[in-house]
Amino acid sequence: MSDTILACEPWLRLVTFVGIFAAMAWWEAVAPRRRQKFGRRVRWISNLGIVSINTLLVRLTFPVVAVGLAAIAEERRWGLCNVLAVSGWLAFVASLLALDLTIYLQHVMFHAVPVLWRLHRVHHADLEFDVTTGVRFHPIEILLSMGLKLAFVAAFGPPALAVLVFEVLLNATSMFNHGNVRIPAGVDGVLRWVVVTPDMHRVHHSIHPSETNSNFGFNVPWWDRLLGTYRARPAARHEAMTLGIEQFRTARDLRLDRMLIQPLRGPGSASV
Repeated sequence: MSDTILACEPWLRLVTFVGIFAAMAWWEAVAPRRRQKFGRRVRWISNLGIVSINTLLVRLTFPVVAVGLAAIAEERRWGLCNVLAVSGWLAFVASLLALDLTIYLQHVMFHAVPVLWRLHRVHHADLEFDVTTGVRFHPIEILLSMGLKLAFVAAFGPPALAVLVFEVLLNATSMFNHGNVRIPAGVDGVLRWVVVTPDMHRVHHSIHPSETNSNFGFNVPWWDRLLGTYRARPAARHEAMTLGIEQFRTARDLRLDRMLIQPLRGPGSASV
């Protein structure tokens, strides 16, 4: 089964990415939440350009990615789940939750540590908030994140299928919860008990640090609620709130070349 998962992994991720991206782009076109001041052309070329660089860089840098290492760990009985022989369904569910908590804690850390914030602020410096913001991360942050996931896989020993499902979900929910889409308030209120919605995550992209340092979750909202980082709404209305950070507020800063060198520019104090 591991061989099948490894063979399907790149294609499943690509098909899911294209499908979710196309669906969200259509939704944004027919039911936008906010009117955008900056056009799509430069932003989308830059944001999609950086995700292309990231994908290529990960494949070139790591001999195996998280799914591949999970398959090796299963075969060689590495990691907690394999050593304890945790049953399949329990290992699957526990792995999804543990991976999601790990990414939540990583996100908090990238806000709190100045050198890591320099990398992560590339994501927050987008002056709009839409499906492409969900894939806009500096290449070094992506490499560090992959390294953390590999360490988790080696220590926890999650099933390869759980890692694959998590990776696909993480990519899909990141595009969903960054969507510039309108969801009825009542529906949003129900959804945000089980998944991070765009209105919930948009608060995290506010220019105000007190709001930026809230709603860190990507997949599920439970960690924010349990650990005290949940914020229901921005001080301003969603349509009126200012997005981004105090630095890098020109159209030129949205270009790919400026995004890549942004960690070297300006003060590097953390956002907390």
